[in-house]
Amino acid sequence: MARVFSGIQPSGVPTLGNYLGAIRNWVPMQDTDECLFCVVDLHAITQRQEPAELLRQTREMAAALIACGLSPDKCVLFVQSHVPAHAQLAWVFNCIARLGWLNRMTQFKDKAGKDREAASTGLYVYPNLMAADILVYHATQVPVGDDQRQHLELANDIAEKFNHDYGVDFFPRIEPLIQGVAARVMSLRDGTRKMSKSDPSDQSRINLNDDADTIANKIKRATTDPELLPDNLAALEKRPEARNLVGILAAITGRTQEDVLAEHAGRGFGAFKPVLTEALVAHLGPIRAEMLRLLEDPAALDAALHQGAEKAEAIAEPILKRAYEIVGFLPRR
Repeated sequence: MARVFSGIQPSGVPTLGNYLGAIRNWVPMQDTDECLFCVVDLHAITQRQEPAELLRQTREMAAALIACGLSPDKCVLFVQSHVPAHAQLAWVFNCIARLGWLNRMTQFKDKAGKDREAASTGLYVYPNLMAADILVYHATQVPVGDDQRQHLELANDIAEKFNHDYGVDFFPRIEPLIQGVAARVMSLRDGTRKMSKSDPSDQSRINLNDDADTIANKIKRATTDPELLPDNLAALEKRPEARNLVGILAAITGRTQEDVLAEHAGRGFGAFKPVLTEALVAHLGPIRAEMLRLLEDPAALDAALHQGAEKAEAIAEPILKRAYEIVGFLPRR
């Protein structure tokens, strides 16, 4: 049985894109692998966060993950800062990783922008913490999107250098977990841009806590074109908004885009959008209801996360202890 690790930042309620592109794919893995899923609040503070907002969003993200089907009884679900071993191993990795490696990380360049001198050092060494997140559990598989592949390669470089420098075969190689073609959900306002929580317009995305009226409103206002739907995918090549809405209906109903086009070819968006709205409301309604139920009892939610942290610590502590021994740290006892 493989040990799988994945983390998600508490940066607001997940969007439909987060759900279809990642979270939904994690759910069946609980039945086949040993899975650890983590709300990565340490990563969140690489950029300025309002403390009250961070606290609220951490609970919201945890509730959303459970509502989407991650069961604390089937997987280890916890908050990153609740397991100090992440930060402790990250410091060791800060001393293993080379500046040249970090200088090549494109995500730092993208997030820091032109004023890199004003960026936090945490944002710069973020990939070392990501490596520690995975390797402190000796996880060997990580579900990744294209934007994280470079960081996974760095994690393997760190593991290899640690093993080489200390003459051990301790940290395992991590493999990216590719789960077929992930649904790529684009903005409802611009089909060439990814659906994102950071978009200033709430109309650009479906949030998992949107009610039926809000979803209907957003789909009704979604950008489209005046042409009818074709009977083949190739005809959507230069119609990004149309392709996006067809892809969403296919993903939310578990069908192929070809099947959706076969059913709706020749229709305009005035007829197509209500069908899409109905499918979204039917699928997301129970998720929203369960998420709201969980958030009404924060003590119970916190208890579930505490239990997850204890399970995570039971795995991480022996691995961290051995890493410290390899480095040569004097044991505390």
